[in-house]
Amino acid sequence: MALIVQKYGGTSVANVDRIQNVAARIKADWQQGNKMVVVVSARSGVTNELITRAKALNTSPDDREMDMLLAVGEQETIALVSIALHAIGVPACSRTGAQAGILTDTLHTRARIARVTGGDIPERLNEGKVVIVAGFQGLSSANEITTLGRGGSDLTAIAVAAAVKADLCQIYTDVDGVYTADPRIVVNARKLPEIAYEEMLELASSGSKVMQSRSVEFAQKYNVPFEVRSSFNNKPGTLVKAHAKTMEDALISGVALDRSQTRVTVSNIPDNAAAVAAIFDALGEAGLSVDMIIKNLGTAGHANLTFSVNSDQFARTEKVVGEILRSLGSGSVRSAGEVAKVSIVGVGMISHPGVAGTLFKALAAAGVNSDLITTSEIKIAVAVAPDKADAAVRAVHEAFQLHEIVPVG
Repeated sequence: MALIVQKYGGTSVANVDRIQNVAARIKADWQQGNKMVVVVSARSGVTNELITRAKALNTSPDDREMDMLLAVGEQETIALVSIALHAIGVPACSRTGAQAGILTDTLHTRARIARVTGGDIPERLNEGKVVIVAGFQGLSSANEITTLGRGGSDLTAIAVAAAVKADLCQIYTDVDGVYTADPRIVVNARKLPEIAYEEMLELASSGSKVMQSRSVEFAQKYNVPFEVRSSFNNKPGTLVKAHAKTMEDALISGVALDRSQTRVTVSNIPDNAAAVAAIFDALGEAGLSVDMIIKNLGTAGHANLTFSVNSDQFARTEKVVGEILRSLGSGSVRSAGEVAKVSIVGVGMISHPGVAGTLFKALAAAGVNSDLITTSEIKIAVAVAPDKADAAVRAVHEAFQLHEIVPVG
């Protein structure tokens, strides 16, 4: 007997048939004597529909009211899954994020989890019930409903697993694991049996759609191993954990692609550390993440900055930076166009020289020019033209022979 936390995404519970499929899967695990906590997302398309309705009424809806609205999606799903379980003889009860003791800060639409008490989950589990928890939502210290932002249901599942000391956390989604590249781009991409937190974190932050980086960060912080697997088959998935020997023996574990990047140019700012600090401090305070930063000298004591942001954050970035520039008394901010970010990730590159050379040689052979570049101990990311992105991913995947996963050293 084990205590298992499972998470099902929106496509897994998109309609009645899929909810019944999820219920049958839960029942099979429950009948083996396991204690079950199940975290669910809103049904596929529901959140977008709610956002569309809100923006039809007000193009800039209030964040607090958006949280009140969007929390409805997950609450519908927890009730439907519980009802489906009752229909097949499984005792179940639904819990909102607040009822599950998911406590957050006061930042609406992108709240951060402060702590998880678990509410009455242990008591209900001891009664033999399956507890269905609404993902993506919590309760703030001001007693307000909050939502956790993109990837919030994954974060909920991992946080709950840490709080209840689960033996296993399974993230069920519409893909059956983590691949060396997107199989829709690279036909011979391979599924990884396991991967280290550090590598998964870099892949997530670099555009991999399997997991959001916040969820991986939380899992690493609280040492919560989790498996990414498909809700549409019974194949083993990819285990994400502290130490993944297979991947640490490999030079590169994967290639990620993020198509949703905008290059931002900030021109004619005062050439001093205080001005740069003011800009990035304001962006941080606004919850905006930047990447691939370059500073260039201008003229007459001024400088220019170039960095990338998620395209859906450009409007807010432009507003925040514009306000700082007005306070500085000079400068302008504009979009310098869309870019795609191609990243290679692997702990093996720490101790093996020549990785960058192989990367840029592969890009050159494919006729792909790179622009912005950023590196870490286990990642190199380059910005390329969006129409060259697929070719870049395929070329790099082939250059590092990721379809073979050849150990090095």
